[in-house]
Amino acid sequence: MSHPGFLRIPSAFLPVAMSAIALATVLAFLAIHGPTPLADEGAAAHLWQLLMAGQVPIVAYFAIRWVRRAPRWGVPILAVQFVAVLAAAAPVYILRW
Repeated sequence: MSHPGFLRIPSAFLPVAMSAIALATVLAFLAIHGPTPLADEGAAAHLWQLLMAGQVPIVAYFAIRWVRRAPRWGVPILAVQFVAVLAAAAPVYILRW
């Protein structure tokens, strides 16, 4: 099977976009408030959590549907999704929020 195209499959690009938005949320929070954590979790933290947790069913669907059907195309996209999650989680882990 020929590869269907990254932008034509929502389950391929949505997790990457969600990770990018989560990373942008963390970076915007850092630009506005600085690296010191607040006493209470704010809207940015909740948005980050929702974006990261929302990816799980989408990635699972992609893995079940496309990695089996087209592994030469699906596995690299799955790796990109994994790297995007790591990039979005890295600032939170490094700053120990």
